[in-house]
Amino acid sequence: MHTPPEPVLELSLQFGKDLGATEHKRILSRYFVTKSLSACLEHLKRQAAFTVRVVGLKEGKALNRSYRERAYATNVLTFSYESDPIAMADLVLCAPVILKESKALNLPLKDHYRHLLIHGALHALGFDHEVSKKEARIMEALEIELLKAFKVPNPYAT
Repeated sequence: MHTPPEPVLELSLQFGKDLGATEHKRILSRYFVTKSLSACLEHLKRQAAFTVRVVGLKEGKALNRSYRERAYATNVLTFSYESDPIAMADLVLCAPVILKESKALNLPLKDHYRHLLIHGALHALGFDHEVSKKEARIMEALEIELLKAFKVPNPYAT
């Protein structure tokens, strides 16, 4: 008897109260988020349980202040709890920051979200671009490769 393969991703998708009915919710459908994260997990042959929470400026700033001692909201925060055998993490996306960045970089909002989902997932899987230039190059190359499968241009070429 054939047993189905274990799912690569268990996902909880949440939206902060201050977002309302926005373009962010339309773009970040369960399907879109699952496809983005699963591509990363399948490529690295990993499994994960992720909560993706999309927040406004107030919550994004409070989390960044509390956990990184930075007094501003950032685009993505990764809270990694376990990496092996199954990665467990919370990925927090700050919608207003991501929208502002996508406009400044002249990127489609959907592409920027896909990049940051993959970026956050890689952090949860143990990659860290802040450790060294070598680690940054490895992580960026992996992001570029994964994004290419979605026809998203190299985000580091701008």
